[in-house]
Amino acid sequence: MKLKIVVHQAEEGGFWAEVPAIPGCATQGENFEELLTNLYEAVEGCLSVELEIPENSKNTRIMEIAI
Repeated sequence: MKLKIVVHQAEEGGFWAEVPAIPGCATQGENFEELLTNLYEAVEGCLSVELEIPENSKNTRIMEIAI
């Protein structure tokens, strides 16, 4: 999976980044290397959030897919 990220220079120093494809997924770092490390953790955390499972009925299917 490839995601586009938007990297910003923070006014107080360092960097912060956001992942537009995943609302609310953002992180920061003192330097670019730390930012990249934190981005991998942030994306993993955002994508692993458990959602409430809807009630099952004959017209509902619950599936998992790998991306």
